[in-house]
Amino acid sequence: MSRRQVRRVGDSGSFPFVGALHSKSRSSPLLSVCLVLVGACLLIGYAYSGPGMFKSIREVSKITGDYSCTAEVQRAIPVLKSAYGDSMRKVLHVGPETCSVVSSLLNEEETEAWGVEPYDVEDADSNCKSLLHKGLVRVADIKFPLPYRSKSFSLVIVSDALDYLSPRYLNKTVPELARVASDGVVLFAGNPGQQKAKGAELSKFGRPAKMRSSSWWIRFFSQTNLEENEAASKKFEQAASKSSYKPACQVFHLKPLH
Repeated sequence: MSRRQVRRVGDSGSFPFVGALHSKSRSSPLLSVCLVLVGACLLIGYAYSGPGMFKSIREVSKITGDYSCTAEVQRAIPVLKSAYGDSMRKVLHVGPETCSVVSSLLNEEETEAWGVEPYDVEDADSNCKSLLHKGLVRVADIKFPLPYRSKSFSLVIVSDALDYLSPRYLNKTVPELARVASDGVVLFAGNPGQQKAKGAELSKFGRPAKMRSSSWWIRFFSQTNLEENEAASKKFEQAASKSSYKPACQVFHLKPLH
């Protein structure tokens, strides 16, 4: 019976799915209209989804490794001001996208700010070019001594830069950051497994980011004779708790070199 059914279908001069294709061809205008309506509904839903959707995108970015500790610094400025008080009067930020941090700090009352960009700024916007022209931001390789005298700044903040350095250079760079600070250093570092350099960024940073654990950093501080600032750390935690701020990056507070 089944053989005769197959033979009859073959005799009609077509395969079973050809008729379906003809049917789809006849209904293509209706199908197009339906697709347009569905697309319009999706666009409307996107437009009215509000911050919730963008928040979810940010959460996905954190998971996929796109989160920036430099952006975290900007979120933490009110908490840092509360914890460090007058020590925020003269701040140096070191790290990629430093122009954005310096601009945010300059908007704060009684705060002077400078920045060191460890990488090229060929794609810098007009605001960043202005900061470079004024000498508030400069490009410098942080693997070498910083172009500042000892204790030039009350507070040094570093983000996203140390994660791309090998221990060989960290041994020189972190003490150098402490050298140019009079009151302390705040180090923002990525969490293990959280951040990874994008392929396009490898040419800029030179190597993938190495996310180190808090125990690794604590051991590193001890080996390089850098002392953690427990008093500042406690004040930061208290200020963060009052403002319901939860850092997405690791935050370490170091004393300056004597």
